[in-house]
Amino acid sequence: ARMPWPDLQRIHGDYHLGQVLVTANDFVIIDFEGEPARTFQERRAKGSPLRDVAGMLRSFNYARWSALRRIAQTTEELERLEPDAKAWESATRDAFLKAYVSSLSAKGAAPIDTELLRLFEIEKALYELRYELNNRIDWAQVPLQGVLALIDSNAAR
Repeated sequence: ARMPWPDLQRIHGDYHLGQVLVTANDFVIIDFEGEPARTFQERRAKGSPLRDVAGMLRSFNYARWSALRRIAQTTEELERLEPDAKAWESATRDAFLKAYVSSLSAKGAAPIDTELLRLFEIEKALYELRYELNNRIDWAQVPLQGVLALIDSNAAR
């Protein structure tokens, strides 16, 4: 049986940690212009909200690697810190997804399509790779490692 295509709606289009401000005990989401490389028509089009979820999940990966790049001064230090950073990313991803799914359940929505989410994560990581290769070559390893990890985790399934 085929899975029905998910409901489409207006989405943020460039949802990541840099678009979220913390105020007191709340969060404010900013900058709803969408991905800068997309056309105005593409940014206005409705899409799956899982695209924004995938964007935030990728952002957690960037936060992990950004912190490691800033802190680790040697390869040995990177190897020592990497397991804790990976554990942080995993716990953060799990908490974000759990809260998202819980919010959907409270509204009576269907469960998320994890395969579609994985596809959107790969799509986002490939977009990031293209961006980094064109703008910040020294950051290309972050989305490349993300693509490889997503492919590897999919192959393990």
